[in-house]
Amino acid sequence: MLTRLARLYGQRDLKVEEAPFTAPGEGQVLLKMAAGGICGSDLHYYQDGGFGPVRVREPIIPGHEAAGYVEALGEGVSGLAVGHLVAVNPSQPCGHCRFCREGLPIHCLDMQFMGSAMRLPHAQGMFRDWLVVPARQCVPVAETVTAGEAACAEPLAVCLHAVARAGDLNGKQVLVTGAGPIGVLTVAAASHAGAAKIVVTDLTDAALDRARAMGADQTINVATDAAALAAFEQDKGQFDVAFECSAAAPAIRSATTTVRPRGLIVQVGVTGDVTVPLNALVGKELHWVGTQRFDLEFEQAADLIGRREIDVRPIISHSFPVTEAVEAFEQAGDRATACKVQLTFLS
Repeated sequence: MLTRLARLYGQRDLKVEEAPFTAPGEGQVLLKMAAGGICGSDLHYYQDGGFGPVRVREPIIPGHEAAGYVEALGEGVSGLAVGHLVAVNPSQPCGHCRFCREGLPIHCLDMQFMGSAMRLPHAQGMFRDWLVVPARQCVPVAETVTAGEAACAEPLAVCLHAVARAGDLNGKQVLVTGAGPIGVLTVAAASHAGAAKIVVTDLTDAALDRARAMGADQTINVATDAAALAAFEQDKGQFDVAFECSAAAPAIRSATTTVRPRGLIVQVGVTGDVTVPLNALVGKELHWVGTQRFDLEFEQAADLIGRREIDVRPIISHSFPVTEAVEAFEQAGDRATACKVQLTFLS
């Protein structure tokens, strides 16, 4: 049997091909894939051949945020049934290294993360019609939602983990810098966690429109109205917490000037080395923490999406069949019009 798949060979060298697949073995399931979202890392692999030290060094199937329907069960699988809509958790921690034993599987020393070029051989991803995976990676999602919504469980889990890193948000004044897919899902997660007011900044009006749809109370286009954000610098800063989702040096600087003394900055966006405003960090005794992927938040994300307690539909801007994968990746690179671009597979 053959499956169609999108395989990346290097910078802007993406091909739709066919390859054989096998029946599920013990503890595995065969999924008929339905939808998969293009993440920022997928886009970096396509546009630049990688990001930072992580490079595409051999052919790789991208895709780590996807959903599909159970087609067949391997021996010993329980808790799933043929026809179930599932979101696929791309994380595969080893379970026995130092950090797994300490209850920190996010920091597994031998993490296999689907669609990642971090290790050799690369961990192959989910942009294909048929996928065989361990059953433990399949999280059922209520079939009252679409497969496209279910495929957003992974990015939402990232944002739920970021919000968890901030502690109690009830009644807090929150800033979110950057209104890409992760930024606007962070807005939704912060709102769900009880934030009293959420202000979002970005450089484009289209992105800010989506932020409002996801729960932002106020949006500021810092390219055209930077003074509106400067007002939050009064009295050493007005925000209790900032989620920095852009990794742009000006946004990091804005977070340090608008967060109150002893406030918190959660660094969600990633990039290479940037200049850090140490004077503000030290002088205001700010807390600055990182956030990395997710753990139990994946199941939480699938549940929230399935009940539409967090409605992810506003972020899904475009959908392309897998045969048009190149066009989909090109569209995903246009931030003026695109938010979450998804591929669709067998229906």
